[in-house]
Amino acid sequence: MTAGPDKDVPASSGPGGAVAREPEGDLAIRTLAMPADTNPFGDIFGGWLLSQMDIAGGIIAGQRADGRVATVAVEAMKFHKPVFVGDVLCCYGHVLRTGRTSIAVEVEAWVLRRGAGASRTLVTEGVFTYVSMGDDRQPKPVAPE
Repeated sequence: MTAGPDKDVPASSGPGGAVAREPEGDLAIRTLAMPADTNPFGDIFGGWLLSQMDIAGGIIAGQRADGRVATVAVEAMKFHKPVFVGDVLCCYGHVLRTGRTSIAVEVEAWVLRRGAGASRTLVTEGVFTYVSMGDDRQPKPVAPE
């Protein structure tokens, strides 16, 4: 289920005008790509995008763990399209799997582009793994759902 104020925005069109899929999971963060976030070529730096996705995944994992989490792995990153200055970045995610102390979150990064009829475009997706941590910063078992 998608959430947030942009939930009614149609997905971007695919080849031949076919409607692309909608974001999977809940909206965790939404932010604006700014000029300070660019690489030397003027596109948004991939590291900035990765960090936004990590923050979004951490929010989702922290809710599932009901506490502190730390990133332990990033896997299966796919950069589909560039992000441009002025794009509104929306990160959606859902828990993919849980282990004894770990939580894997699938995160999708979508943008709302200026002047594109407010269409949503999938730009990046990946799986982030977090470990649940106690107040002592040691791994803590994840409670069953």
